[in-house]
Amino acid sequence: MAIDSEVVVVGGGLAGGFAALSAARTGADVRLLSYKQSTLAQASGLVDVLGYPPDGTASDGDGGPVVDPYAAIPDLADEHPYRTVGVDGVREAMAVFDEVADRYRGAHTDRNALLPTHGGTIKPTARYPAGAAAGVASDDRDALLVGFERLVDFDATHAAAHLENAGVPFEVEGATISFPGDLNADAKVTRYAKLLDEDAPVETRSGGQRRARDALAAAVERHLDGAERVGFPAVLGDDDPAAVRESLEAALGVPVFEVPMGPPSLPGLRLEDDLYAALDAAGVSMETGNPVVDYEPDGGGDAAGRIASVSIDRNGAKIPFSADQFVLATGGLIGKGVGSDRDGVEEPVFDCHVPHPSDRYEWFDTDAFGDHEFARFGVPTDGDLRPLDAGGDPEFGNLRAAGSVLGGYDFAAEKSGSGVSIATGHAAGRAAAEAVR
Repeated sequence: MAIDSEVVVVGGGLAGGFAALSAARTGADVRLLSYKQSTLAQASGLVDVLGYPPDGTASDGDGGPVVDPYAAIPDLADEHPYRTVGVDGVREAMAVFDEVADRYRGAHTDRNALLPTHGGTIKPTARYPAGAAAGVASDDRDALLVGFERLVDFDATHAAAHLENAGVPFEVEGATISFPGDLNADAKVTRYAKLLDEDAPVETRSGGQRRARDALAAAVERHLDGAERVGFPAVLGDDDPAAVRESLEAALGVPVFEVPMGPPSLPGLRLEDDLYAALDAAGVSMETGNPVVDYEPDGGGDAAGRIASVSIDRNGAKIPFSADQFVLATGGLIGKGVGSDRDGVEEPVFDCHVPHPSDRYEWFDTDAFGDHEFARFGVPTDGDLRPLDAGGDPEFGNLRAAGSVLGGYDFAAEKSGSGVSIATGHAAGRAAAEAVR
């Protein structure tokens, strides 16, 4: 017997999470089905709306980053998901994000902020964790970047040199120190964070003991040399990163910030915690750890056909979940929400149409950093975010799609992935809930 809900969301990342949250807040009984842990752990934790325009030229024509992403949306191609949702729809969704993730900053302005990354580049972004706020590249205070000997993912000296070469309006130096405590060379970032969260006693090089935060500040202090702010890799606590930063700031006498890192990302995991806490508070039922492997059409009435249920594979048994409305938010090529082989490109759950050239050599550009067609592969939708078949008609009357499973945009080049997921997820979830009523 099928487990029944009014709205079923397939996919547990940003798009699926915001679809489920929007549907629940609109009044629907919602169930979210997620196979794997969301990809937020693989993300920097920065939330972009639109960092670069698809044609490579910013609004001022200099080829740089977009200054105001909302002002750039009307100039995007018709098939871009932002054009479907509209500027007001993006703003509405980001307002919900600001409520859910209240430890983020950037809502005070439409303009992108510029944040340094662990590789020493500058990234335009619409929202950033409060812990990164003191590191914005538009700030002219001199900075010290601190790396840890055994945390090889962040080379502070290398990053500082790259920032200097990028022409930032401040002097920046890098220093690599030994992190207090006896951490293994392969210690996970969560181990660093836990040590600072607990402020546990650690052994110093002189053989004595000090609290971890105090010991870290003492190790950094000798490298300050007039720096007016200090940046660390994003490992400054998980349970209460604000308290860790405040302790370090009090000891060092200067503002402290986190530099966004690659995977695994603590800021990404913190955002995941905030999102899932909001889903729980909204009453969303969640089923995780098992893939959706099939669906059943109900064949009744609607010219486009309808979905009656989807089934997950739980230890070899198919467990059906029925609903009146469904949202597909399984990700793109990277998340395997869109698959490809030598025969073509497919959407594996509902077999939705994915437009693509029949000649595989047209999928990519010969230049490694060129305009690759595959980057825009995904399902096309109508104005209600319903996937369309090859003839331009809705695949199903009660299915909507959101996030990187959508086609028509290159989120990696545009730096628009988070914003598209949040905006289309919010719109798809609300539309699904309203269709139930």
